[in-house]
Amino acid sequence: MPRTLIEIERGRGEPLYRQVRQAIEHGIASGRLDAGGRLPSSRELAQELGVSRNTVTAAYQELVAEGFVESRARSGLFVNPRMPPHAEPGPALPREGAFDWSGRLRGREGDRLPHIEKHQDWARYPYPFPAGQVETRAFPARAWVRALNRALDRPHAAWSLQDCVADDDPLLVDMVRSRLLPARGVAAEADEVLITIGSQQGLYLLGRSLLGPGAVAAVEDPGYLDARHIFLRAGARLRPLPVDEGGLRPPDTLRGIDLLHVTPSHHHPTNATLGPGRRGALLAAARDAGTVVVEDDYDSEFRYEGSPTPALKSQDTTGQVVYLGTFSKFLAPGLRLGYLVGSAELVAHLRELRRYSVRHPSGHLQRALGLLIESGDYQWAVRRSRARLASKWRLTRDAVNASLPWASSPAPGGVSLWMAGPEGLDCRELVARARERGVLVERGDIFFLDGPERHALRHFRVGFAAPRADVIEPGIAVLGDVVRELPPYTGQPHAQAPGETFTPRPPPPARSAPPPAAAPAPAPRPAPR
Repeated sequence: MPRTLIEIERGRGEPLYRQVRQAIEHGIASGRLDAGGRLPSSRELAQELGVSRNTVTAAYQELVAEGFVESRARSGLFVNPRMPPHAEPGPALPREGAFDWSGRLRGREGDRLPHIEKHQDWARYPYPFPAGQVETRAFPARAWVRALNRALDRPHAAWSLQDCVADDDPLLVDMVRSRLLPARGVAAEADEVLITIGSQQGLYLLGRSLLGPGAVAAVEDPGYLDARHIFLRAGARLRPLPVDEGGLRPPDTLRGIDLLHVTPSHHHPTNATLGPGRRGALLAAARDAGTVVVEDDYDSEFRYEGSPTPALKSQDTTGQVVYLGTFSKFLAPGLRLGYLVGSAELVAHLRELRRYSVRHPSGHLQRALGLLIESGDYQWAVRRSRARLASKWRLTRDAVNASLPWASSPAPGGVSLWMAGPEGLDCRELVARARERGVLVERGDIFFLDGPERHALRHFRVGFAAPRADVIEPGIAVLGDVVRELPPYTGQPHAQAPGETFTPRPPPPARSAPPPAAAPAPAPRPAPR
């Protein structure tokens, strides 16, 4: 019960116990006290109000006698759950209309763009293929709990619990520098690393610091939708750059472009890898134009054939490439931890900007993650996750080639397959009908900024990190049934899409097993990467 619920006036001429009783009765009647809710003990309430315990006891006795409150042995006093609240008339308020917030809120340019939508209860579906989610059973829970507990012991507790103002945990920064970045070919000093609340916060800080009205941000098309939202909200104009099976096609010049966002290791969303020749051309164009290059290296660890390519940042000789990394894809997106690597001058500016928004990421999580990496458990979890995802990638690749009416050659990396059906396939209808059959996939048209609508609508994503391995093949089989039910499926070839080729295939033999029962269709909600 809040302290402000009961007010007593000693000079009012009315007994104090009656004032206490009336205040509690009013709280029950108005609904401020929940039905069945526990009331404070007579000792607690007497101390709070500065009255004798006998005064409160007398008030409680009358409330019990009249049925407003019930006493439960060895538990205390509770509001009678059978005493429904009823509205009590209050003073009439002037009817001047609702406050007009629309005149106060600043315009949001990004509202003209669609949003990436996620189903928060995706695990309830028989065949969930959401991109960006993980199989929760695969999380290294025991190692993480050990790290969390150690982070609260000496000498780690100070960094876990203190207000670090704008600083980051030095252990985690050192682990990023010494254990993670060398594998990507990147060398950095401590003052060149900033810990972020996921890579998306890094994008937000860069957008706020480097863009504004009149600025131009170049983005991949198709590309990462949330980056476009962030840049538009910073006031910038977007310039789309085309993507093919080799990733971003470098333009002849980047002059007039202030910032370029690129995903070279695994292009988002096609998973294509940017080759050495294009990387060199892109860096040369950026040096010539003075363009800041933001390298979003969100899942480079997950490559299943061949060797991972070095980061673009490893070839940066001028310091104008900013590198973004994340722990979300390796561990769990809910942890919301990532890091940014850039020049010391830039990082100092971003650190101050971060200070006056969220201050710093959780000290406890930072220290625990630093300890997890230091112990070797993090690297073990990454290797295990890579092996598990490689198996799932092969299962999903084989399943789509067996069940969908076209042949695909998906890029060997990432956590989802980028699919392109024939012209005329509407991914919006596909997603809706598949969900009715218990299959969750994601539409792909929202990732195109400047492409023909009909061309964009034939694309969709199939995530393979979240589902169990045993549901991948039957789930894709149901998806294939849904595709064949969609008009106007023609089975005719279409233009090659990034990372795959199209060859019509005959339908598979009919299966005797009935389709799975429909799962509930919850309202999707936007979710951060």
